[in-house]
Amino acid sequence: MTGLDDLPAGWELWSDGEAKVVLVYRPDVFDAGEFPAACLPTIYVTHGRRERRPGTDLRSRPGEQWYVTLFLEPEVERDAEIREDRPAAIAAARDLSDRFARGDLDYRGLYQVPREVYLDRLDELTGRAGGDG
Repeated sequence: MTGLDDLPAGWELWSDGEAKVVLVYRPDVFDAGEFPAACLPTIYVTHGRRERRPGTDLRSRPGEQWYVTLFLEPEVERDAEIREDRPAAIAAARDLSDRFARGDLDYRGLYQVPREVYLDRLDELTGRAGGDG
């Protein structure tokens, strides 16, 4: 798919559906051994707002906007970026994944309760020395 065939280092296309695209960061290390599986950084591109409840369908309506949301954990997410169409949402997801992979995204600011040890390890994984990025 255009825009997703050459993702930044560490990002993988997990699923590519008509109404939802899912990108994941380093699933090889978020395996409950080195990093908690529930903390797998995930970018959702959805046609319509993604429901928080597990098992709910994503039902889009004609003309509904596209949402690009980064989740660091089930309850830790970045405010969604809203785009008018799928190509613009894919471009936004590509840019978001690139900033994350370069260590240019302040994911520490998304946590209300800091998890310093985990975040320090995530900084090492993304190349953010000292967690100041």
